Amino acid sequence: MKLSMVKELLNADVLTGEEFLDKEVNSAWGCDLMSDVLAFVKEKPLLLTGLINPQVIRTAEMMDIETIVFVRGKTPDDSIVGMAKMKNMTIMSTKYPLFDACGLLYSNGLRNNQGEEL
Repeated sequence: MKLSMVKELLNADVLTGEEFLDKEVNSAWGCDLMSDVLAFVKEKPLLLTGLINPQVIRTAEMMDIETIVFVRGKTPDDSIVGMAKMKNMTIMSTKYPLFDACGLLYSNGLRNNQGEEL
């Protein structure tokens, strides 16, 4: 799924990385615990989270995650957006809660980070 489709499905605002909206993403991971991201992510998914602190960007960088969608209408401050921009990440914000955002992406073909049907 192209990031432009993610933006459309989630009615998301792009905070940085608009130039990368033609990139494909093959899986998604919804989580507020960065320790779980470190423990369970196996490929480069789109990360959906309600956590808005620098640790999210650092974790994403460690796991080669290039796209983060902040949920529940949360918007990170300029320093976090700046960190993401320096690392060529795409950052979006949606008003949907985590459960709904994941459900919308799932129902439109995006699966978990292992690519498995549950």
